[in-house]
Amino acid sequence: MAIGKRSKPSYVYAIIGVSLVLFLLGTLGWLVINGRSLTREFKENITVVTDFHDNVPAEKTTELQAILDQQPFTKHTRLISKEEALKLQSQIEGENIGEFLGYNPLFASIELNVYAEYANKDSLEKIRKFILQSNVVREVTYPTRNVEQMNANFRRINIILGAIALLLVFAVVVLIDNTVRLAMFSNRFLIKTMQMVGANRFFISRPFDRRSIINGLISGIIAVAGLWLLMQFAESQLPELRSLHDTKLIILLMLSMLILGVLISWLSTHRSVLKYLKMKVDDLY
Repeated sequence: MAIGKRSKPSYVYAIIGVSLVLFLLGTLGWLVINGRSLTREFKENITVVTDFHDNVPAEKTTELQAILDQQPFTKHTRLISKEEALKLQSQIEGENIGEFLGYNPLFASIELNVYAEYANKDSLEKIRKFILQSNVVREVTYPTRNVEQMNANFRRINIILGAIALLLVFAVVVLIDNTVRLAMFSNRFLIKTMQMVGANRFFISRPFDRRSIINGLISGIIAVAGLWLLMQFAESQLPELRSLHDTKLIILLMLSMLILGVLISWLSTHRSVLKYLKMKVDDLY
């Protein structure tokens, strides 16, 4: 397959250009994935507190905890006895409340963390009513205002990030298309010459299409490698990012970068070949 030595530098520039654009898109995708994981983490840190009536037997509190652990909305539960509650509150206040009052005013409780899908006002209210069916439960509370404000903020952020992602995807497609077509510009005379000596469209486009697939794959690999290095550096500087790492979504993102690089590179190259085949010789100058 000989396409011409003069075209090689253009292909190098095209590969570099496409790699940079894919890397930019991949970086945004990584930020979106981290934002999604961070949103989930925030939601799953919301605590639903179940207070028991005073002097409820320990086996009753344990029984309710076991029931809650079996529910689909439950991620984690923690049982806090009256004595443990007093100790924790005394640490916060900086003095022994029990000694000051002469008795323990606190109640045994269960702290419940739900999965992110249930961290909304309607679901939490249903959970509250479900728990209140137990006659040993005194009160069920959760930070209502915080939940509403948090979900409103996350919706706003998701809309903004979604709009940016769509604009960037559009820009990526346009930039890659222009970069590849510019690289093909140096081959226009070669394409026309092959047509004039009798080669058909398939024969002419085949080597260019094959080269475009290879170039797109190389560009994607370079972009993926760059993104991986960026992730490693960021996680070494901010170890907290490791807790947000979603391996499945990261792999899907990297595969998408490879596929996008190959697909757009091939489509742009094929369009360019057909364009020059349809043009008159005088129009090539």
